[in-house]
Amino acid sequence: MSIVSEPEETVPPPVRPATPPPPSPPAQRGAWKGLALRLHFYAGLFAAPFILIATLTGVLYAIAPQLETLVYRDQLTTTSTGPALPLAAQVQAALAVNPGDTLDAVRPAPEPGATTRVLFNREGLGDSQRWTVFVDPATAEVKGELATYGSSGALPLRSTFSQLHRNLLLGEPGRIYSELAASWLWFVALGGLVLWVARWRANHKRRLADLVVPRTGVKGRRKQLGRHGTLGVWLLLGTLFLSATGMTWSTYAGANISTLRTELGWTTPQLSTGGGHAGHGGSEATEPPPAVSPATFDSVLATARGAGLDAGAVELATPNTAGATWTVTEIKSSLPNEADKAAIDAATDTVVDVVRFADYPLMAKLTTWGIAGHMGTLFGLANQLLLLAFALGLAAVILLGYRMWWMRRPTRGGTPTPLAPRGQFRKLSQPVGFAVVLGAVVIGWFAPLFGISLVAFLLFDAWRGHRAAKASSTTGA
Repeated sequence: MSIVSEPEETVPPPVRPATPPPPSPPAQRGAWKGLALRLHFYAGLFAAPFILIATLTGVLYAIAPQLETLVYRDQLTTTSTGPALPLAAQVQAALAVNPGDTLDAVRPAPEPGATTRVLFNREGLGDSQRWTVFVDPATAEVKGELATYGSSGALPLRSTFSQLHRNLLLGEPGRIYSELAASWLWFVALGGLVLWVARWRANHKRRLADLVVPRTGVKGRRKQLGRHGTLGVWLLLGTLFLSATGMTWSTYAGANISTLRTELGWTTPQLSTGGGHAGHGGSEATEPPPAVSPATFDSVLATARGAGLDAGAVELATPNTAGATWTVTEIKSSLPNEADKAAIDAATDTVVDVVRFADYPLMAKLTTWGIAGHMGTLFGLANQLLLLAFALGLAAVILLGYRMWWMRRPTRGGTPTPLAPRGQFRKLSQPVGFAVVLGAVVIGWFAPLFGISLVAFLLFDAWRGHRAAKASSTTGA
């Protein structure tokens, strides 16, 4: 009898779950804060010097009108009394001392005790410069001669401060510094605000006052941070205002702003003069201007007054080409709403065209007010004092930032590092990361120097990271 054994039951091996692929870097809620901290650190470290220089030179420009009054009082003022002579007599006195120059415009004395300015185009002057003869309106005595600059009629001292603020007296290449300052100022300010609010929200004992008043009883770096953050909040609106208005004067971002204003219809209405005034303010006309009789200034001024241009400070500009009209412009910078213009046909004493400030588009009015506020002329001395206080506060914020950077320095050499480690961008979610990149591209296109310097910051950070990693691997080996 044979016994046939049944085959043993085969038990299959347990199925092991497939090993999942390595997860991608998780999106962390705090990654945006770390990224903002690194960008704020580098922006403050490298852009703050430009901002500080622009702030200090801007203060000099803001207080320049008072300095001009002292330095050039012999040219600007007179002690003569009595009624003003006709403009014809005053212009004739100026022509007598400048027979070879081309008469360009006249600014009648705006008030008793002030002198009349007779402006000439002269070869050898810089762009937007005119040679100005100061005449006593009561006696027609010439009180002095100086080169003046721009529509503001800045005298040499203020012109120097203006160019120092604009380009550090380096000409067109120097404008890069001021554009970098204006382009980064808003970014540093908003980044600081985001970080300060995030820090405030993380404090379980937060009080609303902590946003604008430094905490007491803290020492060291926390004390400096409290001053830095709260002062930055107080200065935020002024910072954004000066950044926006400063960019309008810049080379690259300013060109894009001008294009945007044109496309949106935000430009200042132009006066129809039948030939333009391209030659005024120091630029050269394409053909010799027509001969002008000094007596014509009186009739043109009377016609302008009849058309409602009643501001004390006006400029009467001669036609720079045949067939063009005279132009009368209200120029009192401390009252920018007094900015009416009139084109006048001197042969018939008729008003050809008038542009009223009241008819400006809203954005054109805001631009005019903004520029005047940036220059410190919007509401006189109060505007200057406000700019001075702001400048001192902004300088303090910058110096406090560098103080905190110094307090975090390594004790044995090396370079202070940001509080947030590298790799913050990779921790962002894809939508947020895409939005950050898109925003940087758009802003960099609109403000090219901002974009170029941002790329430079990122490359520098990547280089430092590569160098640190290389040093670490060498030490480990």
